[in-house]
Amino acid sequence: MIGTLWDLLADGTLLIHIKASLLRALLGFVLAAVIGIPLGFFLGGWFKLFERIVTPVLRLLAEVNPFSLFPVFILIFGIGEISKVSMIFWVCLWPILLNTITGVQHVDGLLVKSARSMGVRAVDMFFKVVLPAASPGIFHGLKTSCNTAFFMLIAAEMIGASSGLGWLVFNAQNNYQIPKLFATTVTISVLGLSLNYLFTELEKRIINWKENAPEY
Repeated sequence: MIGTLWDLLADGTLLIHIKASLLRALLGFVLAAVIGIPLGFFLGGWFKLFERIVTPVLRLLAEVNPFSLFPVFILIFGIGEISKVSMIFWVCLWPILLNTITGVQHVDGLLVKSARSMGVRAVDMFFKVVLPAASPGIFHGLKTSCNTAFFMLIAAEMIGASSGLGWLVFNAQNNYQIPKLFATTVTISVLGLSLNYLFTELEKRIINWKENAPEY
């Protein structure tokens, strides 16, 4: 297996498929973050009544098995890149959106009242009070979505793809290339762990106020 892995790295095959998978996962993840985070702030902070009404629907959609939606996405978008990115967008959106809503809702009301009593402007209130206080929940959603996006993509690439780690696994399985199958599986696991570690370190650096906050 190690020899096969080295051969795939040496001839550049593995890097090509890693690049294809990461680009698809990144595009779906970024689209979900761009839509999910602002929508989470609106629902959790400004439209609380509307949020109480739609949250059960959102949680129901989040519980839908994404694998059962494969035929729907393929029927709508075909078997090209759009359907794969749409699948990633779907599975990433719900953790980001729901965790952002939860993070905004758990912002300490005393912080907001104190900022208002000091005459803090609405823009400063958002960037200096609400956003930092809600950031742990947001990062939890981003980290969950990142892991989900990558492993979901592997399944999506097994349908109608010609590149990517999922296709590489599927191709090796169909051709009974067991060493290549195990080498690709190990690569997927290492990438998944690396992405999780990356987000954990990023969270520590950005939300360092949690570690430095005094305890009473």
